[in-house]
Amino acid sequence: MSRALFSKTFLSVLAAGYLLAGASSVSAHHAFAAEFDADKPIDLKGKVTKIKWVNPHSWLYFDVTEPGGKVTNWGVEFGAPNQLAKLGLTKADVAPGTEVKIRGYLAKNGGPFGYSVIVTLPDGRTFQTGGAQDAPATTTAALIQ
Repeated sequence: MSRALFSKTFLSVLAAGYLLAGASSVSAHHAFAAEFDADKPIDLKGKVTKIKWVNPHSWLYFDVTEPGGKVTNWGVEFGAPNQLAKLGLTKADVAPGTEVKIRGYLAKNGGPFGYSVIVTLPDGRTFQTGGAQDAPATTTAALIQ
C-alpha cells in the first residue's frame, strides 16, 4: 500500500471515528419534551437530601412532606454546573439540609421527578435552574411570579 493511500485511509477512519463519537453524545442529550410535561407544573417545598452537580444536567433530591405527614423524596433536573455557576448558584447553596422551593414541571413517567425551572433558597434568593432549549418559552416569567 502506498504511503499516500495509507494516509488517506487513516484520515478517513479517524474522521469517521470522530463523527460516530459526536453522534453518540448528541443522541444521549434529551429534549425537555421527551421527559417532562409542560402542561403539568409543580410547586414544591422541601429539604435537600442530595445534590449531583454533574454534566450534562445536575440533579437535586429533596424530601417533600405532604399535609398528611407522608414524606416523598423528589428528584428534579437542573441545568449544567457551569450554567448554574454563571447565574451565581453554587453547590453549597443547595447543600443537604437546605430548605428549597422548586417550581417547574412534572416528569412524564408519573413518578416524583421533575424539571426545575426556579429554585428559591431560604434567604429569598431565586435562581433559574433549567437549561433545556425547548422548555416552554414562558417558563421563567410564569413560574417566578
